[in-house]
Amino acid sequence: MASTSEVGHAKNVANFQDLIEFVIGYGATYNPSKNSLKLPQLIALKDNAQSKLNDVITKNTIYNNKVNERMVAFGNLKSLSTRLVNALQTTDATNETINNAKTFNRKMQGKKASTTQVPTDPNTPAPTTISTSQQSYDQLIQHLAGLKSVLETEPSYTPNEIELQIATIDSKIADLSAKNTAVATAYTNISNSRISRNETLYTSENGIYETASEVKKYIKSVFGASSPQYNQVSGIKFSKPRL
Repeated sequence: MASTSEVGHAKNVANFQDLIEFVIGYGATYNPSKNSLKLPQLIALKDNAQSKLNDVITKNTIYNNKVNERMVAFGNLKSLSTRLVNALQTTDATNETINNAKTFNRKMQGKKASTTQVPTDPNTPAPTTISTSQQSYDQLIQHLAGLKSVLETEPSYTPNEIELQIATIDSKIADLSAKNTAVATAYTNISNSRISRNETLYTSENGIYETASEVKKYIKSVFGASSPQYNQVSGIKFSKPRL
């Protein structure tokens, strides 16, 4: 479900289209000297804003999909870590080696990165700040790498089970790292997309928020404050969120 702020952005663009429709209806009487207030520029601004909104939606979906892919990849990590320690205990490894492995496993089990959460709806708005869970996932990878380093120094650790073998763990670490990086990259992309959208809608002097205000003022100056034309547009609301 889209957040109130996300709905607000779309509403502003829709309202700007309503404003344009009234401007079209005024015909040649609407003839501002300022270039940014002319009809072709208003239409171009609206199209650009809509494009920016669509880009945010696309990148938001990609971000949530990457989060879900990471969740699946990390889903069995804690149980795998325990299995690796159990497998080591059936070898000729010394107590010291086994204890070293257990230390990494305890760290693994203690991390709070959620690997059992419900998959994120692709339409759910991405967070406005990078989640602290990103670091937790980084640490889970480090703990698995540490456990692997213990296992590969033990000559008698030669499990027949493919999922417990060193080469498989290496591949697992590479996959986890890639999926964690993909989340960070996707977050950067959605964050940059929001910045670009906000500039077009709010922070630019020629953005929708400021331009709509100037269009209303121009219509007021041409037709008068009590005119039906100004009454048409004065009630079209544009909200400016905290950025």
